[in-house]
Amino acid sequence: MKPVEMKPSLFIAFLFSLAFFQGNAQSVISFDKETQHLGFVHQGDTLHFQYKFTNTGNQPLVISDAKVECGCTVVDKPTDPILPGKTGVIKVTFHTNSAIDRQDRTVTVISNAKNAEAVVRFKCVVLKAKKT
Repeated sequence: MKPVEMKPSLFIAFLFSLAFFQGNAQSVISFDKETQHLGFVHQGDTLHFQYKFTNTGNQPLVISDAKVECGCTVVDKPTDPILPGKTGVIKVTFHTNSAIDRQDRTVTVISNAKNAEAVVRFKCVVLKAKKT
């Protein structure tokens, strides 16, 4: 049997197409809702809410960190990879003890996704503490 000969131009085209398809193999984090409006709350309240997301890419999604603006916000992120097409949840707790008036806070989600730094936000108005 005679070995198959490939023309150099065909070989180069093959290498470019291989690199193109591998370069597009990536996870993508897509949030159902990027901004949460939490309404009116009172100073001293603790708010619990979450951000649901889907890995719309074709590779596993790994969330490595979630950065917040201050210590009044705590984030619980998934520790296991999120497979393509699957969903996950980022849980957020906001302590309003030191907050007052309008709040517009962000959580920066760091991952291996194409959109490596995705920002979600929450808004509320913190009123004076309830009198007991």
